[in-house]
Amino acid sequence: MRAEQNELVTRTGPGTPCGAVLRSYWQPVALLDEFDPALDPRMAYRPVKAVRVMGQDLVLFRDAQGRWGLLDRGCPHRGADLSFGRSEGDGLRCPFHGWKFDVAGRCLETPAEPTGSKLCDRVRQRSYPVIEKSGILFGWFGAEGKAPPFPQFDCFTAPGTHTFAFKGLWNCNWLQAVEVGIDPAHPSFLHRFLQDAPLESVGENAAGKQFRSAAAGDFGGERWPMTRIMREFHQPEISFEPVPWGLQVTALRPMTEALTHVRVTQSIFPHTFVIPLSETLTITQMHVPVDDTRTYWYSVFTSFAVPVDKQAMRNQRLQFISLPDYLPKSGRHNDWGFNPREQQSQTYLGMGEEDINVHDQWAVEGMGAIQDRTREHLGTSDKVIMANRRLLLKAIETVQAGGLPPGAADPSLASGMKGPDTVDGIAPAGTWGTWWREQVDAKRRNAPWTARAEAAA
Repeated sequence: MRAEQNELVTRTGPGTPCGAVLRSYWQPVALLDEFDPALDPRMAYRPVKAVRVMGQDLVLFRDAQGRWGLLDRGCPHRGADLSFGRSEGDGLRCPFHGWKFDVAGRCLETPAEPTGSKLCDRVRQRSYPVIEKSGILFGWFGAEGKAPPFPQFDCFTAPGTHTFAFKGLWNCNWLQAVEVGIDPAHPSFLHRFLQDAPLESVGENAAGKQFRSAAAGDFGGERWPMTRIMREFHQPEISFEPVPWGLQVTALRPMTEALTHVRVTQSIFPHTFVIPLSETLTITQMHVPVDDTRTYWYSVFTSFAVPVDKQAMRNQRLQFISLPDYLPKSGRHNDWGFNPREQQSQTYLGMGEEDINVHDQWAVEGMGAIQDRTREHLGTSDKVIMANRRLLLKAIETVQAGGLPPGAADPSLASGMKGPDTVDGIAPAGTWGTWWREQVDAKRRNAPWTARAEAAA
């Protein structure tokens, strides 16, 4: 990639070409959990948070009626920081001169002005629409009144009983965070376990050992953990095809003449991927820039079987991420927990089995805050990475010409923003294409909530 292209796809602040593309989609700004007094006691008396998204400083708050406000952080009077504002039930008051704003950005009071002043009527703070989906608060940063319909993906249509949302900060650019997730080859190495262990239930340990869970199907009468398949068959045949939301990615790992391992994942443009965690649990992970050198990943775990245990899943992750800012406990400061003895005998990377998320964190942070793609030497196994970059460059060109970028940003494609399906399993080599569809159809048919979701749509 040329240096000017790398600059183009990594800069996302206001007024940048790539930033204009990202602002054509709903963007996550916070977890609903961040306003839970049980997790952050400050929220019991002041539900206000400073947030930064795509280089913009904002304040997010909830009024006494439960309505969300997302405003530019600098007060329109003289620029004071509204994230320190007084929460007064009907709005947020700037402590500098007492100007008050409601969730829509309307100025309610300018108390230092003379009685009868109409200044308040002429002032409006820029506000951004907010919508809550599956425990995540999303903001719209594009043109006012131009937000597309919110996509009806599984992770957003499943009931709250069957989803769990979490997030974490990575100190790197948004695009390298995306690219680790849509890469089908890396699990065979980065997440490789050197020794097998008894299969574990993802419901009991959904934090890091998820690759210990079994793939669908069996091999020689045995159920194999995904990590063993990834380890022993590490040269996948990778393909992709365009779909309404982005790219559908297939990785085939031939095991015998009769059997092949099939892993189908989804890349939802511009920064989301959907992968299978087990036969009945998926992860949908989004990557929103804080700025050009920091990224929050947001994950939604969606169950197609039993309800999820949110408290257990949260507690597992709090071993590795600290509240209230969802900062990882491992990082460059402690070599991401690297253990050379573990690397010799337990894991390929040497950074633990309990939290494979830190494996990805090391990979993307170790590249530097903004990866220099001019120094890369890409191979055949990087075909999805190259395809996604072409899609992004084309989207930038389209938006600069006044058009709409692909997928969920285009209202005319809203009906296609459903699913998408994933699978991880051992299939008959000759009929894997119909096999994986049968698997996902059965998963949907047996899920307790899909019929209701489809009826509501």
